[in-house]
Amino acid sequence: MKFNKWTVALAATGVVSLASVMQADESHPVNTALSSTTLSGYVDTSAVWNFGTGKTVANRFVNTDSSRQDGFNLNSVKLQLEKPIDEGTWTAGYKVETMFGPDANALPGLLANGVAIKQAYAALRAPVGNGIDFKIGQFDPIVGYEVTDSSANPNFSRSFGFNNLEPFGHTGILASYQVNEIIAVTAGVANGDSSLSGLQGGGLTAGSSRGAFAESSKVYMGALSVKAPESAGWLSGSTLFVGVVNGDRTGNKNDPTLLYTGVTLATPIEALSIGASADLLFNANDGAADKSYANAYALYAGYKITDKLKLNNRFEYATSGYGAFLPRGINAADKVIGDTVTLDYALWANVVTRAEFRWDHAADGRGAFDNGAKNDLSLLANVVYKF
Repeated sequence: MKFNKWTVALAATGVVSLASVMQADESHPVNTALSSTTLSGYVDTSAVWNFGTGKTVANRFVNTDSSRQDGFNLNSVKLQLEKPIDEGTWTAGYKVETMFGPDANALPGLLANGVAIKQAYAALRAPVGNGIDFKIGQFDPIVGYEVTDSSANPNFSRSFGFNNLEPFGHTGILASYQVNEIIAVTAGVANGDSSLSGLQGGGLTAGSSRGAFAESSKVYMGALSVKAPESAGWLSGSTLFVGVVNGDRTGNKNDPTLLYTGVTLATPIEALSIGASADLLFNANDGAADKSYANAYALYAGYKITDKLKLNNRFEYATSGYGAFLPRGINAADKVIGDTVTLDYALWANVVTRAEFRWDHAADGRGAFDNGAKNDLSLLANVVYKF
């Protein structure tokens, strides 16, 4: 610790002691405020090999798009500062997540090329009933089986629903309330996006900052979560989640609405876990009634082979009236089947190491990939260091 010359002079004459100065500095309001703040993050890397000579792939998240094929990739670096809400009555906290790297360009909080604010909000608790928790600022979406951080998902590749139908984030206010140990509810309102098309970086942009905001344009969201209690036996911990996001587009009668349902199911086999999700998007494309729908369904299964080795599988079926999932361009109806198999082996502490095989199939009978192929096959490796 450094001291100014006046402090050193006073200490030399015995007027003050350096120990007392250090103790006073430790109790400074800034240090007190930061004492419960945690720093965390990760470095996410991958290697992707696309079978054949082409690089045309289905519309998934940017970490597996055409620019990442047949090579090594630095996907993203995340730094997170957080002070969680305490269990007290009138308590407060915050979270700031900053992402760097190519993946950051897909996020709504993009500041510059390769730099984005993923989340930045004040967290508040009001002592009403069991306590209402608020997020005010920029926060992650309330719907979705998968999240932006790849290491938190069962597979490295993102689902069709995550990338093409779900929002990536909102700026507004969100309230959450735990009714009891079984039921929780969430509701919020956020800024709208006046440039919604249903296809923006592959995803629905309701509430994002990727378009020009309009004062009257708002996004409304709500969700209900039901969790099986311990008394449910082997079903304990199973969860049903239902959510809706409605995003207004000004200057057009287009009013996209996303209905989401997700289920995680415990099984009598301790090593086996099952999940499922359904994304139903209505009125998503330029007000054209016959081309405004998109649906994506996914079934997840995970099996813990050993303490360090786990096998995950995701099977998907998706269809739309405006080309949401296959690389044919807008206004071309599409239908696709996908299967992703991921082997997750914990070789090092704090490191996620995964190998993955993915198959995407144009199920409508028309070639969607290079050279008119109906199938796209990829082999991937993913290494993430988390701190």
